[in-house]
Amino acid sequence: MATAAAGNSLDEARMASATELLRAIGEGASEVGAVLIHSEGKNFCTGGNVKAFGSAEDPGAFVTDLATTFHEFILAVTRAPVPVVAAVSGWAAGAGMSIALACDIVVGGPGTKLRPAYPSIGFSPDGGMSWSLPRIIGPARARDLLLTDGVLEGEEAARLGALTRFVADEDVLAEAREIAGRLAKGPTGSLGRIKRLAHESAGRDLPAQLAEEARSIGECAASPAGREGVRAFAERRAADYSGTW
Repeated sequence: MATAAAGNSLDEARMASATELLRAIGEGASEVGAVLIHSEGKNFCTGGNVKAFGSAEDPGAFVTDLATTFHEFILAVTRAPVPVVAAVSGWAAGAGMSIALACDIVVGGPGTKLRPAYPSIGFSPDGGMSWSLPRIIGPARARDLLLTDGVLEGEEAARLGALTRFVADEDVLAEAREIAGRLAKGPTGSLGRIKRLAHESAGRDLPAQLAEEARSIGECAASPAGREGVRAFAERRAADYSGTW
């Protein structure tokens, strides 16, 4: 999604390509058990290409089109039926922060820095930041951070839940790879249902969520992965989910 040569600012072509890859997983066209998002260079993603914003003939239309493409990618991340793991080293600013907040598991370290960055150029957020951040760190803290363009250092970001795993800086990518690899070997259908239940819970009351949980766990029990998991438990062995869903 971003290129190191451009300071890891958002790259529209790469973003569109990543969106299509994620959609292919959802359509069953790709046998992928987990997705890892990371960057080259010292920063995760420093946001959009501000120079391009300034040079556009119609900045409003240009940024709206870019945000629309970006939002398709964010939706693909959240709708992917597999866990999406982010290795966030260095700065995750603007759109980079939005990407990190959209992922299921976010690994960072002491050198990780999250910053909204939008007020610094007179913009409001995109990439779902105004939706995800209040749900992760709380509405009041989110308003404070967004309005003041504050910086969440790695340790505080972990304490507030914006980072879900906190390791040494040099271990960020290795930790994220290990998690993604382990999840990829797990019960893919079950993990996808867990992700969907968690995402959709905010829009349901408890009775509706309980009904959806009952439907989902029944589907898991009837699936090859569910049957293998139950057999493995009864036989006191590690489950082998290869070739199951």
